[in-house]
Amino acid sequence: MIRTLKDTTSSTIDKELARMRDDTGISTLGRVLTLVIMADKGHSKNAIDAAIAASHEHPCRIIVHIAHDVSGDNRLDAEVSMGGDAGASEIVILRGWGESARPTESLIAALLLPDAPIVAWWPHSLPECPADHSIGRIAHRRITDSARAEVPWDALEALRLRYSPGDTDLAWTRLTLWRIQLAAVMDDPETHHVSKVIVEGSEKSPSVLLLGTWLGYRLGATVEIQESPQQRGLYRVSLCRDDGQVTIYRPGQNIATLSSPGSADQQIALPVRTLSECLAEELRRLDPDEVFGDVLQNGLASSDVKFVQGQAPVPAGDPNRYTEVYDA
Repeated sequence: MIRTLKDTTSSTIDKELARMRDDTGISTLGRVLTLVIMADKGHSKNAIDAAIAASHEHPCRIIVHIAHDVSGDNRLDAEVSMGGDAGASEIVILRGWGESARPTESLIAALLLPDAPIVAWWPHSLPECPADHSIGRIAHRRITDSARAEVPWDALEALRLRYSPGDTDLAWTRLTLWRIQLAAVMDDPETHHVSKVIVEGSEKSPSVLLLGTWLGYRLGATVEIQESPQQRGLYRVSLCRDDGQVTIYRPGQNIATLSSPGSADQQIALPVRTLSECLAEELRRLDPDEVFGDVLQNGLASSDVKFVQGQAPVPAGDPNRYTEVYDA
């Protein structure tokens, strides 16, 4: 069921939600949180689709704010969806002009689920300080995506300077499967000193920098980031140990090869994660991500990271199967 309201108010939208629940028999009792999305005009579809997919694991109310002309007359339009294509969620899409083009707590307060956690997500543009944003101040978790910034690594530095517990970034979430595999390698009972870490991928990917920083910070090793001559995401990590080099190499989008001294190569599953998978992971926990906070605040400032341009062509792998530059 979808209903459209023109030149409306938040309280009118809330009343319409109540009428729609009466008509459909759908209750809010199963909703576990409110997800507030601050989307850019013309780029909201992927974020909404990802939120709907994630809602199958985390039933929620999704509020999407899309800013239009801030200099125009004040006006708020809304599209309210429930059941069917809305998945396990209620979706309220707000389109604002004038004062309503600014996403604020007062604009959405009437639409928040009572006594439910709030998660704020900026899928495109990053606020100057997520925790000081009007909606960020009331959110339990604040999700950004530095990969979508004009200069992703500068965006990471800005997040570092203004970090507050509860902040997280999808460039970090995309690394979960890589970190699991690398943690297993580093937890090998036959410990070997790692003197250097080499991470290879796109110069535009903040995930490449975060992974190198995490490894260097944890292992006390120098980090070399080799910027790929091809436009592709993170594809290879090497740990230079005293007994040789351990490498995880993923030429495509699903299967990687783990190579280590004295062992036969292993094929491991290492699929590129979708936006909805990353979002669903972040919605599983509403407490601060302490590891991310430590890497962002302390690792980025202290790790010995060197950037070099990769010279040799990337071997193997069909270029049509390369990951996107922001993928990990």
